[in-house]
Order: sequence, then structure tokens, then C-alpha cells
Amino acid sequence: MGESIFCFRKCRLGRVMGCIQLVLGSLVILVSLSSLFRFYSAGFFLHDEDICRHFYGVKDVYDSFDVNALSSRVDEVLDKMESLQDKIELIVQEMEKNKNELEKGSIPKLEYKKFLEEEVIKPLYSAHIALRQIRMPRVEGIGNVTIKGHPLINNFVIEEIRKYITPKENRHKKVNIFGTQMIYNTIGHACVSMKKELEEYMDYDIGSYCKDDWNIAQKLMINGCDPLPRRRCLTRASKLYQKPYPINESLWRIPDGRNVRWSNYLCRNYECLSSKNPKRGYTKCTGCFEMDKEEIKWVTNSSLPVDFLIKDVLAVKPGEIRIGLDFGIGTGTFAARMRGQNVTIISTALNLGAPFSETIALRGLIPLYVTLNQRLPFFDNTMDLIHTAGFMDGWIDLQLLDFILFDWDRVLRPGGLLWIDRFFCNRTDLDDFMYMFLQFRYKKHKWSIAPKAKDEVYLSALLEKPARSL
Repeated sequence: MGESIFCFRKCRLGRVMGCIQLVLGSLVILVSLSSLFRFYSAGFFLHDEDICRHFYGVKDVYDSFDVNALSSRVDEVLDKMESLQDKIELIVQEMEKNKNELEKGSIPKLEYKKFLEEEVIKPLYSAHIALRQIRMPRVEGIGNVTIKGHPLINNFVIEEIRKYITPKENRHKKVNIFGTQMIYNTIGHACVSMKKELEEYMDYDIGSYCKDDWNIAQKLMINGCDPLPRRRCLTRASKLYQKPYPINESLWRIPDGRNVRWSNYLCRNYECLSSKNPKRGYTKCTGCFEMDKEEIKWVTNSSLPVDFLIKDVLAVKPGEIRIGLDFGIGTGTFAARMRGQNVTIISTALNLGAPFSETIALRGLIPLYVTLNQRLPFFDNTMDLIHTAGFMDGWIDLQLLDFILFDWDRVLRPGGLLWIDRFFCNRTDLDDFMYMFLQFRYKKHKWSIAPKAKDEVYLSALLEKPARSL
């Protein structure tokens, strides 16, 4: 009887060791196939001098295909397999050391099943999926070989990102209204360096509700991952959402706080955003959630010469200012004032510690959710006016400002006005910024400098873009 039990346990241990050896053998085959795959991707099995020259040359990107990203993904898979192999070999060694105890005891089936699922199957499945997700470039042509692939595709694991950035071919191979056979969805180049945050943002169930994560989206945008990919989930709104106030009331009334999702702000209502509250969560545009202070802006005389009035600015071009852009931070008061003059203004707005974008919309105005990084989404020579206040100050890099000003020049029409409102900087930097604003040779209608503090000054200017007709 005792001898039969011993034989049974020995057979059981033999089966366990056999299973582990089978897994190890499978791993060896997979690693070998992966290595062959890497050699194939490098071009060793394609007997073509052009590919070899490409491989041994200095170029790492072949016609929009990122070989470095491909190599990194293959390395990632190989690392997962190597880690799994090391772990299993270590377990086998431990089992060999405790051979006598294993022969005496027995492994429960549930424990054995759990071990296989957690320590073998899951890591192997993860490596298998990562390997399957690698996209190989297509080799086209015979003489001069062209390698085509999808840019960035091998940088990401989340399938929703990969689906988004893969070009979408037109149905029936027809040419679309844009004259192309594909539509190319875009993301910002910095998305690659913010891979973790982007994958968190794109990790959702298709068709279900999105997470309340607009703050992650804004962080990605500000850090250069802009434009963001579209998502296929349903955006959340406030559970207590009410009808907005009618337009004759909404322009000069604080919106209903129940229409704002407050979860990602320090404050939980509009009263908390008062300038008297030191813990309001924002520093720019102090007081712009208080309508009694907002109502007097740009319409009442100030003691400072840098404060221009709207009526004086519009008098420079009577009847010509119809549409414009307010590039700054605020709750839309400039647009509300211009609306009273039959001028349509689009206001840029980021939610930097407070619900600026929602407030502008709830007042019945148009918010444009863009960052400084982004090219303005307007065609050339279309805007009558660009106004900027309270956003770009002396902190801004001169080269960045140069790019921004050239973009503003692009969208301003000939004869359009650039209104620089209370720009401030250190006195020692004033000459540099004056050069930046004057380099376009705009006509000066208004120009004023006033002290802000001991070492700082304000600069306001009203400049007209020349015709430059070619």
C-alpha cells in the first residue's frame, strides 16, 4: 500500500516537472521566433542592398516608419519572456532543492492551477499580445526600396490609441472630398514622451461613460500632447445640470453653479472663487468671477494711461471691426462688452484652477479651448481684431512669443488691429519685448508704458497690420 502511494506521488511530481519543462520549451521557441522576427525586421532575410544600406546607415526612420519604436517594442516582449523564463527556472531550482519534501507531500490542484494562471499564463499572454500588436512596415518597389508604415504605432500598447492613429482608408478605395484615399488622425509629438498619461486617458470602455478626467487631458495638452486623440466614450455632465439663463440675463450674471463639474477644482461653488478667498485655486484673473468688478472693465476711465477704452479702439476703424479673438484668461467679459457693440469675439480659455471655459459658455459666449502650443484654427487674413490681456507676460520665452506673434499676424486681415492690453515685464526686458511687437512694422495708433512696480512696467499698444498685398 505504502509503495503504491509513493509511486503515485512520484508520478504526480513527474507530471508537474513535465508541464514546467513543456512551458520552458515553448518559451525557448517563442524567444527564438522573436529573435528571427527582429532579424527579419532589420532586413537580413531580404537580399537587397538598399535595405542593408538603410540598416547600417544613420537613418532610424524610413518614410514615416519609426524603427527605434519597433525595436523598443520587440525588446519589451523579449524582456517579458526572459523575466518569465528566469522566474520559472528559479522555481524549478527551488523544487529540486526541496525534492525530498515534495516527494513526501502533494500539491493541491487549486494551488497548482493558481500558480499556472498567475505566474505562467498571464505573463506569457501579455508578451504574446505585445508581440501581436507590433506593426511591420510594408516593403514596396523593387529597385529603390520604400519602407512604409504608420508613424508612432509601435510606441503604444493601449489598443484604442493604436486604432485612432492608424490611417483610415476610404471605403471602396474612393478618393474623398479632400482629394486623399485615407484620413490621417493626428496627435501631438509630445504624446510619445507622455505615454503613461495618454494611455491612462485612452483606457476606457467604448460606448460607456468617460472618467471625469478632463484635468488629465488638459495636462497632456499643456505639455505638448496636442491635439489629443478623439475618444469613443460619453462625456459626463453635472448630475444637477439646469437650463442656462436666457441670453438677456446670462451675459452679466454668474452662472448657476450646478451646471459645473467641480470635482477637479479646489472650490466647489462660485462663491468660493471670490478674490477674497486665498484658497480659491487660481492666481490669474483675480476678481473675474465677480460681476460688479467685471462690468466696469474697458468702459470706465482709469488713472493709468495703459487702460484703453473699447469705444476709443473701435473709433480707430469705425464699422470695420466685426469679428475677433480674445487671447487671454478670463470669464468672457471682453467678449460680452464687444457683443454690445455688435462685434463677435471668440475667447480662449483653459481651466487653470477654475472653470473659465464653462463660465464663458454659460454666459452665452464662445470659448476656444486651446493652449499656447497650438496653431490657431483660423484661416489666413480673417480676423478684424486680436486682443490679448493677462496671459502672456514677461515670463514668456522670446522665441515662443515670436512664433505666436507670427501666427497672429497670419490670421489678422490687412488693416486688422492687434490690441496688446497691459502686458507687463521687467524694465530690463522691455526693449526686447518692444522689438518683438514692433518687428512687423504695424502702424501705431496707441502706445503707452506705465510703471507697475519698482522693477516692472506695463505696456499697452494698438497696432494696425499693413496691407502687404503681393
